[in-house]
Amino acid sequence: MSSAMDRALMEMSLEEKDEPFEMPDLPEFLSCERNKLSLIGRVLNPSCQPMKHLIRNIPRKWQKEGRVTGISLTSERFQFIFDSKHDLEDVLPKGVHTYNDWSIVVDRWYENPPDDYLRFMLVWVQIWNIPVNYYTEKAITKLGDLIGEVKEVVFNPVEPQLHEFVRVNVLFDVSRPLRRSKVINFKNGDTATVRFHYERIQKRCYECQRLTHEKDLCPILIKERQDKASARRQGISIPKAPPPSVLQESDPLFGVLKESQVGVDPNTGRPRIAPEVLEGMRQYLRVANDEERSIRVDQVIKSVRDAEKDPFTQKTVLQLEALPIVHHDMLREKGVVFDYDRGDSSSHNGGLNLNSSLRLEESTQSKDARDWLTEPVNSLASKDVGCFLALSQPFPVSSTVYSPGLFESDSTGTIRKKVKQRNRPPNHARKLKLKDPSSIFVDHSLKEGSTSGTKDKRKAVDMGPSAAKIFKLNPKLVVPNEGPSKA
Repeated sequence: MSSAMDRALMEMSLEEKDEPFEMPDLPEFLSCERNKLSLIGRVLNPSCQPMKHLIRNIPRKWQKEGRVTGISLTSERFQFIFDSKHDLEDVLPKGVHTYNDWSIVVDRWYENPPDDYLRFMLVWVQIWNIPVNYYTEKAITKLGDLIGEVKEVVFNPVEPQLHEFVRVNVLFDVSRPLRRSKVINFKNGDTATVRFHYERIQKRCYECQRLTHEKDLCPILIKERQDKASARRQGISIPKAPPPSVLQESDPLFGVLKESQVGVDPNTGRPRIAPEVLEGMRQYLRVANDEERSIRVDQVIKSVRDAEKDPFTQKTVLQLEALPIVHHDMLREKGVVFDYDRGDSSSHNGGLNLNSSLRLEESTQSKDARDWLTEPVNSLASKDVGCFLALSQPFPVSSTVYSPGLFESDSTGTIRKKVKQRNRPPNHARKLKLKDPSSIFVDHSLKEGSTSGTKDKRKAVDMGPSAAKIFKLNPKLVVPNEGPSKA
């Protein structure tokens, strides 16, 4: 036994390589047909979104229990396979999805997903305090580009606008912070502050406004504290590192374009010129000889300068982004805004404040309809998307919230009220109270000398036992026309 083990140890070599396993490319090994009716998702804050609870509760929140199967792929990614295409198409366009008050990113399954898969999500953004002289489609689109690539703009300059904001649908990068406001400068020296509200986005980091962590775990705040602590110990200040340059000396575009033209725009977080366009410019300059190079350099500089004059040309030609779709449906996919700063926000008490959204829609109705015969309209039957949010929550009412009616508050939550029973004796112990049948015909006349319309209080008068009850209780009495009783 020991000799065989020694030979096995001698045959082992540290230079052996572990060859990878080749998966058979056969139909019975693939699940692509089943995955066609599935969604792939990603949680943004894994510490607050346990995967096993998400797989169990999300079908109930989507109202698809029994018609969808959840699969935990990793600690951050999951898959939901639907039984029908209708359920899949019903869940996907509902905007931002949340679990445990934190956002999640969902998208269709792709056999070969792109590199930025599950990095972007569509968000409806409300733009407030737009300057009155800039209520145009292009100005609104440019303001929406500060958040992400604008896909839709809800704007109609012909019809009256009943809301104090304009809605845009943007493709938001979840690795970037949510911009709450932006200061705008004008040529005449004036400034204005535009505010942004995000529909259906609930919790975020209060320090950096990102959707991936809480404030206590914010890496920016932790790094700042560590740097300050080390600076205090060493007695020096650490300067901020400059951003890396995009154009190197070996780049054909070095000296042709400025760093401010090709770098990342700090307002949008996206490159000012797409990498595909820069690569095309490099190829255009490489194929030219020394005599023709100067002419092509001038053409590149002139074309970039002309495109930067028009924001829409810069968006389509340099950044390769599609123009947004403009429509007039103000309530399309409208969601609730969770504002953590205003006093009337529902986020302070942990519930959904649907009254604010319902009051907003009620204010749009005509004030001339004052017919008191008209029945009041049920507010929950209105076409408000917030109603769907309330219905889609797994537990819309907390057990510790007091609600009037048949329930009452208790130290352990809300319990059913105890109905106070009447203290009446049982039937066999009750005393029989006999009355004279003729007493019901007594005329209660008005009292003489009293005010017209008043009567004396009727008092109970003992007129003897009732004849009907006497006959019923005493069967030995003589029955008329029957003779004496045989009892």
